[in-house]
Amino acid sequence: MLENAERYADALFEGKADPDLERVRASIEARNMRDISVKPGYGRLLTLLASASNAAAILEIGALAGYSGICLARGLRPGGKLTSLELMPEYAELARSNLAAAGFGDAAEYRVGEALTSLEALEAEGRTFDFFFIDADKGNYPNYLEWALKLGRPGAIIVGDNTLLKGRIVEEQSTSPSVRAMRVFNERIATDPRLQGVVLPAYDGLSIARIV
Repeated sequence: MLENAERYADALFEGKADPDLERVRASIEARNMRDISVKPGYGRLLTLLASASNAAAILEIGALAGYSGICLARGLRPGGKLTSLELMPEYAELARSNLAAAGFGDAAEYRVGEALTSLEALEAEGRTFDFFFIDADKGNYPNYLEWALKLGRPGAIIVGDNTLLKGRIVEEQSTSPSVRAMRVFNERIATDPRLQGVVLPAYDGLSIARIV
């Protein structure tokens, strides 16, 4: 039933060509990369949330080829900035190229290396943000959430992708570190008094919170 509903929702938008995002998909295929970009429906939601929150400073953890970066940049207020953290230099360069081709070259900044190290640097620089998108190594999601709380302005939005881990999140016997970490992340989204949160179960799960 859920998959049928997802296909129905996706079909509503199939007639709308999106050359920028199609270019990203093509660049991933051309390099034989695994396409783990955010699902198109959630990409549209990122744009909507960023726009509705009037985001001026967005922090993305995990760039891949720039699909989510374009979706986020589309929601930036005029003059806003997307800062993206990416472990792999070749991914950061590809994302940078795809953002530039989409017209967001001046709005995007890429930092290469371990995200936790980059987050420490951002704190030392006094940087703050009003929107966060987390789509990187799953075992560090609880750490990334704490950093978002440190660097987030009041009212900032925090979004985490793949929070159902292809259904493994509900496997009671799982001893996977990623599963355990994601359970902690989702529980904090739901119960941390500093957050107002929700977990969306479509596709592979999207957890959304607002810093109160």
